[in-house]
Amino acid sequence: MDWDKLRIFHAVADAGSLTHAGEALHLSQSAVSRQIRTLEESLNTTLFHRHARGLILTEQGELLFDATTAMNKRLDTAAARIRDSEEEVFGDLRVTTTIGFGSLWLAPRLAGLYEQYPEMTIDLMLEERVLDLPMREADVAIRMKEPSQADLIRKRLMGVRMRLYATPDYLDKFGTPTSFADLGNHRLICQAASSTQVAAGAALINHLLTYDFASQLTVNNYFGVLQGVLNDLGIGVLPDYVTQNAPRLVRVLHDVESGEVPVFLAYPEELRQSKRIAAFRDFVVQEIQAQKKRQREAGMSAA
Repeated sequence: MDWDKLRIFHAVADAGSLTHAGEALHLSQSAVSRQIRTLEESLNTTLFHRHARGLILTEQGELLFDATTAMNKRLDTAAARIRDSEEEVFGDLRVTTTIGFGSLWLAPRLAGLYEQYPEMTIDLMLEERVLDLPMREADVAIRMKEPSQADLIRKRLMGVRMRLYATPDYLDKFGTPTSFADLGNHRLICQAASSTQVAAGAALINHLLTYDFASQLTVNNYFGVLQGVLNDLGIGVLPDYVTQNAPRLVRVLHDVESGEVPVFLAYPEELRQSKRIAAFRDFVVQEIQAQKKRQREAGMSAA
């Protein structure tokens, strides 16, 4: 149905008069009458009984008036929420990032974001495939490399390095390696070098595989690698941010690490004014700053 005709129908039904509806809509009575007649023809029904005292809705007209009244209320609510959104944060936000970063770093921190903005709804899409932000497959992305599209706003968040970790229980049982020569007594847990991952991580794994490990467990994401490490299965290749939520981990071979992986937050240019994007961006930046502060304090305490 034509929205314009429905708007005119609603005005006529509400006023009970073609003349009064025309005045409200700044249309002539004949233009209003023509639109109502066309709407009735398209629906193959009569919407008004015409009396000398005015117009009365038919049963079919009542049904349509109920629908247009509900539509008007929803439009008024939407307009109010749009006005409110200039000051308040609510609604849906689709966030995409990698399985590892999303499950090990971002998801455990989202309680703080919901505490600040309880009416926000997050759709967290975790996959290694890079979603197309300009085509609105997602609203905002956290990526392990600088985005290549020119029409994205991007912000560098931090740098990440892949390192070797194990649990105290595992090291008590199998010993703590002090050099590559000791790795022959241990199991390596990592992503397969051919799996989808950052180039720096793959390069470190390829280097490690030049040494003879007792055995190997490969998992196609860092969340699985972490579970293997936490369950004392071996020494795992993991991003350094996991230590914030897994304090039991012990770093092994401190001189072994990947090159730095830059972490970027990006979103489309057309969402520059989005309050939801700004709230999410500021929250992530604050969490990273708090993490860096904890790491500095931990370093000072160790010294």
